[in-house]
Amino acid sequence: MSQPLDESYFTWLYSKVGSVKIANPSRTYWGLLKKLYTKEFIWFVPNDDNRAEDGRALRQEFMQEEGIASIDENWMHLGCSMLELLIALSRRIAFETGWTHWTCFWEMMHNLLLDEYDDSRKLPEQKVDDILDCVIWRTYADDGTGGLFPVRGCRDMPSMELWYQMQAYMIENYGY
Repeated sequence: MSQPLDESYFTWLYSKVGSVKIANPSRTYWGLLKKLYTKEFIWFVPNDDNRAEDGRALRQEFMQEEGIASIDENWMHLGCSMLELLIALSRRIAFETGWTHWTCFWEMMHNLLLDEYDDSRKLPEQKVDDILDCVIWRTYADDGTGGLFPVRGCRDMPSMELWYQMQAYMIENYGY
């Protein structure tokens, strides 16, 4: 592998939700996704550890696809990044809906109002941190506004595990 491990892994993750071949900064999100990659998802709602494990499982997939036989176990056991979490969640949604995980990922980014921060714009790092902290620490509105899965009429989204938030969102918006 010619790149350092973290750099190769980040590029691989990026390729799951964006084209690594596009050079036009108004159509790339390297800066935003790097921010997501460096922000750890911390779970405290019961069963959200499953979503973190889904995210961390991407590392094993990366190793298999890249033909890497072994990696330092410490790297494998690092916490789940927000990027890993969102890619893993997008795959779960795609499985449930039949859509592409790419579409599902960018819908969550839209729900967080982060999809506007392509590489042609200066990334407002503090604003992005605030949005991600809102998701991690569940300080979004009771109906999920400000989180990954806003659902009209719901009054307890911050206390629900992400799996049930995702299900409520899909039922309300798409009848799944």
